[in-house]
Amino acid sequence: MFEHIVLLKFKPNVSTEVKEDAVKRAHDFKGKIPGVVGLSAGINITEEVEHAQGFTLGIRVTFEDQPACRDYIQHPLHQQFLQFIGPFVDGIVVMDYSFS
Repeated sequence: MFEHIVLLKFKPNVSTEVKEDAVKRAHDFKGKIPGVVGLSAGINITEEVEHAQGFTLGIRVTFEDQPACRDYIQHPLHQQFLQFIGPFVDGIVVMDYSFS
């Protein structure tokens, strides 16, 4: 199994509607992109605000294996998501790891 975690920091004036649309679009990956076996996405509601560093949206995608993650990166649905979200993003953190 392979985990792909993304944290997005939105620009200051991005609306709640745009953020919610991003979550909805991320959820659309499951069942439409081969190799995705689990997915969660949501707006950060942590009470540990001193550690949030401005990151607002979290996405976690679990894949069958690392090659499935590589294929996902190039998948048209993911590319459309990147085109949509790109203009609103001020920062991004990505972490990938394999697990059993």
